[in-house]
Order: sequence, then C-alpha cells, then structure tokens
Amino acid sequence: MESKGSEKIISEINTLKKEKNAIILAHYYQTGDIQDIADFVGDSLALSQKAASNNADIILFAGVKFMAETAKILAPDKKVLLPDMNAGCSLSDSCKAIDFKKFINENPGRTVVTYVNTSAEVKALSDIICTSSNAVQIVESLPIEEKIIFAPDRNLGNYVLNKTGRDILVWNGTCHVHEEFSLEAILKLKDQNPEAKIIVHPECELPVRMVADFIGSTSALLQFTKNDKGNSYIVGTEPGIIHQMKKENPGKNYIPAPPRDSTCGCSECSFMKLITLEKIVNCLKNEKPEIFLDKDILLKARKPILRMMEISEKLGL
Repeated sequence: MESKGSEKIISEINTLKKEKNAIILAHYYQTGDIQDIADFVGDSLALSQKAASNNADIILFAGVKFMAETAKILAPDKKVLLPDMNAGCSLSDSCKAIDFKKFINENPGRTVVTYVNTSAEVKALSDIICTSSNAVQIVESLPIEEKIIFAPDRNLGNYVLNKTGRDILVWNGTCHVHEEFSLEAILKLKDQNPEAKIIVHPECELPVRMVADFIGSTSALLQFTKNDKGNSYIVGTEPGIIHQMKKENPGKNYIPAPPRDSTCGCSECSFMKLITLEKIVNCLKNEKPEIFLDKDILLKARKPILRMMEISEKLGL
C-alpha cells in the first residue's frame, strides 16, 4: 500500500506530465513504484522504439544513462531528462570509446555489432546496435561470411557466437549484476524448489546458462513466465522484472537468483535503483538534469541504431 507521501508525489508527477506534455519511460529493472507510474515499461529494444515514436515534448527516462542517451539520439528535438546522472552502467563502463576504437583498428575488416548497453561515443564507432532481445537475429541477418566484432558483454557475445556459429571476436566486458549470480546457490535453490524452472538472461555466465530451462532477454523472460504452464521460477536477472511477472501472473512463485556474495539478498543493479519518485518529481519540476550530446556523435550513433530498428521491424521483433 502506498504511503500518503508517495500518493502526493505521484499526484504531482501526473500533474507535471500533463502540464509539460512529458512521458516517463521506465526499464523493467526499476522499482515497482516507478514502473507503476511510467507511461511505458519495457526492455531496451521496446524503450528504443518508444523513444523514437511518441508525441511528447519531454521524455523522462527512468533507467540508466546509456538508455537516456539512446532516447536523445532517436529523438534529438525532444528534451530528454535523467533524474540522476550518476545512474551509469558497469557494462557500458567496461568499454571506453578510446579503447574500443583501438580494438577496432587492430582488427580491421570486421562488422562492429555493439550491444545497446554502451555510451553514445561507442555507438558512434559501431556499424549496428543490438539488444539482448535481437542480438542473435541481428547477427544472423548479416552475410554468413561476414566477420564480426561483438561488444561489450562477453557472456552475451559468447552466447550469440554459440547460437550462430559465426566468426565473432568478443570484447571482454561484463555486467556486474549478471556476472555475480552463483551457480552453487542457484542449484541449492533448485534442490529446495524442484518444481521451479531456472530462467536466466544471456548476460549470465556459461555455467549458469547451462543449467537454465530458458534463456532470454528481460521481455522474453516475462513472456515465458506468462505463457508457461509451470508455477514456480528461479529468476536469473535483475529482480525488478519480478514486479511485472507478479502483475501478469500473481498466483505464480518467483524466486530471485542469489549472487555469490551471500550477505546480499539478491542481485540488484545499484545504478538502476538510484532513480526514485522524489528525483523524478524534482526532475520534472526543474527540467534537469538534461541529456546533451555532441551533434557529430549523435548523428554517427543514430545510424547503427536505426539499422537495428529497421532489421527488427523487418523480422517482426
């Protein structure tokens, strides 16, 4: 049940949205209260599509910085706000543009497929962007003889390599959330809950993926629990998605997969959790912090994102 303080903030957010013709886009990894006040909740692909097509003057992104940057790239004439500029991404931070440019130059003749979890500067160095929802299909859409660089997530990159059998050189980056899941703890949970299916994100390490009953993006995991006939799931991704799973099927049991550090309850993304209702209302009031991008970077980064969206639309993703 919401507190009176939360109800007041939510009411103020809704008033400000109307006054300023603003929309709130929220990622599945946000807390439940933020997901519930958002105009649209989704994974990276769906959020990109929504950012590119809406009638708002202001987009407030309840997510992390690379997502807000992507929204600005796709909607350069709109004001894009991020309630906390410290909401970064460990995966994006693992691939700096200066290092990535050197890596590309050292491995010429390869098509650069870059995961959306990267800075605008890294996107600007890329040929095509992908998300966890479409990474396999994006790679498979390229000519079979094409040599590829995949960055920055090594686990997703190796998952795509194994799925497609393509010539892929994988950058050595990781997500601190998905890298930290404990195989031992997951198997212990499975022993305690033998009826539970293990469902995991492809950013998880290979041993965790090997014991999974289903591997997919956040939206795919949500869809699986919605359509599957089972009633219990060990969920190997950021636990924010469980809020949507419970809304879709409240009668089912969802168990967050534990991290290696047993002192933590579950593997939450500390960056995602920097966004709060209080920060959202202040952000809407003041219309800042605002995302600004160098025009040249924006234009260069836009091309590989649009290429992804064109392929996704063609494939019906």
